[in-house]
Amino acid sequence: MDARNIGLRNIEVADTKICSIDGENGKLIYRGYDILDLVKHSTYEETAYLLLFGELPTADALADFNRRLVEARGIPEPLIKILKNRPRRAQPMDVLQSCISELADYDLNIEDNSKEAHMRRAITLIAKIPAIVTAWNRVRNGQHVVDPLEKGSHSANFLYMLRGVEPSAEEAKVLDICLILHAEHSFNASTFAAREIASTRAHMYACIGGAVGALSGELHGGANVQVMKMLQEIGEPANVDKWIANRLQSGGRIMGMGHAVYRTTDPRADVLARLSARISREKNNKWYEITKRAEDLTQDWMKKNKGQVIYPNVDLYSASLYYSMGIPMDLNTPIFAISRIAGWSSHVIEEKFAEAAPKPVLYRPKAVYVGKYCGPMGCEYTLISSRQEQTT
Repeated sequence: MDARNIGLRNIEVADTKICSIDGENGKLIYRGYDILDLVKHSTYEETAYLLLFGELPTADALADFNRRLVEARGIPEPLIKILKNRPRRAQPMDVLQSCISELADYDLNIEDNSKEAHMRRAITLIAKIPAIVTAWNRVRNGQHVVDPLEKGSHSANFLYMLRGVEPSAEEAKVLDICLILHAEHSFNASTFAAREIASTRAHMYACIGGAVGALSGELHGGANVQVMKMLQEIGEPANVDKWIANRLQSGGRIMGMGHAVYRTTDPRADVLARLSARISREKNNKWYEITKRAEDLTQDWMKKNKGQVIYPNVDLYSASLYYSMGIPMDLNTPIFAISRIAGWSSHVIEEKFAEAAPKPVLYRPKAVYVGKYCGPMGCEYTLISSRQEQTT
């Protein structure tokens, strides 16, 4: 098997109008719009609308979309009771995944497979996922669950439900930018998982539950948690040089460095680096300084010893940024989900209602079998009484 194709690398599996990545030039495009323009001019709500509906909204359309999000922010009381009965050690991503599955029980029109019904479900999930994440964080810490605001932005509402006090406009704007940056990234592992499940004609909640499961892995959405653990292990700026050298010389990996698609700077990383630097200055902490030094040393070492140029990805600076904002470290990946639900649901809808195909096509990749051969027709079954222990 061609090594380039392992893990479906470089294999084109579908058409999409949602997102384009130019890995050679470091450009990320949502529905034709450069991510840097969206960060500068847009909001998460407007970006979510763009991803779902394929075009930027009018003022009236955006106002209606925001109204629908606000109305859907609450989560069912029985779901809160379930959270209160869960072990406090439960991982936030596991809690989120199971709660998304539970939401299907409250969809009174679950059998409605129209595009309009799927749009409604997408809006419901965009609105409710922040409420689930914050409710669990408060429950596990013995705090009362905070009801969502009946006004305000998506990012401000999340921070309010997390802390119980309204955030500053500046802090809400920083998180809003983070949500825009994480909202979509083409056929990454979690998005592909969602689309594969959608191809079976499973409902939206099943598709998104699968995406959350894929995102939870440390090589995908969990990477920024690993970055923060690395920064904490380094501890102080004075320790960076020795720590990075030891890790690289021993063949270890520096989390947050390198990307499967980008061959130059990840445009999201540049924005997050600037935000991390700003928040670290305001909080007078060391995390940006450690991160920047780790980036520079890794780049220098790789170029000198491997002849490779390596760049930071979206996880490197989001770790220190969220930590500096006082967000619990194990909520980093759930925040990723809070943002990426806009992209996931857009892909599920595109998969189910693709214009290029008369009906959905079930994903069925082919594997190269390299297992045990016992002859041209395979192995001959031997009764257990006649089997002998194999020696190695």
